[in-house]
Amino acid sequence: MTITVINGTEKQGVTFRLKEIFLDQYRDDAEITEFFLPRDCPGCCAGCTVCFLKDEHLCKDAEYVQKIEKAMLEADLLVFTSPAYVFHTTGAMKMMLDHFGYRWMPHRPAKEMFGKRAVIITQCLGAGGKSAAKDIKDSLSWWGISKIKVCSFKLMSEIHWEKIPNQKKAAMTKKLVKLAEQMHRIDYAKPARTSFGSKMKFYIVRMLQTKLGKDDPEYTDYKYWKTNGWIDSVRPWK
Repeated sequence: MTITVINGTEKQGVTFRLKEIFLDQYRDDAEITEFFLPRDCPGCCAGCTVCFLKDEHLCKDAEYVQKIEKAMLEADLLVFTSPAYVFHTTGAMKMMLDHFGYRWMPHRPAKEMFGKRAVIITQCLGAGGKSAAKDIKDSLSWWGISKIKVCSFKLMSEIHWEKIPNQKKAAMTKKLVKLAEQMHRIDYAKPARTSFGSKMKFYIVRMLQTKLGKDDPEYTDYKYWKTNGWIDSVRPWK
């Protein structure tokens, strides 16, 4: 089993500890690749649109983005972690997700993503954990991922792991271990089922791409959809 982890911060604080508890359930039999942001994707999206109009490999940050994408496409399970910063995910996570705009369904989604499973782990002092998770989930769902589990925690006490009451730590640990065991029991040889909502997004975009292709057969996104057979009868799910 292979797991790719995207950490929304380099800080080894509460979010890091929660992620470690989750991953501890896999260390004996899984290959785990981790990226820490912003270290492993330091550049901001410049909005140049070269990835949309020409080729994602022409992005100024392609050396970072393509390394992360390769790891995600090869993984059985994707794990995203982020503390809540002012009710949202970290700026570093947002920077990375922006680079994958070309992989949103209206553009050139990777067919492998439709069979992926993902886990999002967030935490906050009082509020904002769920909205931080939504920032990440929005991108994942538009990449084509249907099976996304969110595990969000409210600390309600301290933001330093050592000072969090033991009872609170135990409750968070129990929840993470339960989720990890649930995800571990899955047969990853079988792709995740694509939801009705994801299929509806696909068919709506397919109509859009068909129209764009009639107007401009050389349009980059249309050519991608046509090459994959999605304009015809082929689908990215099984």
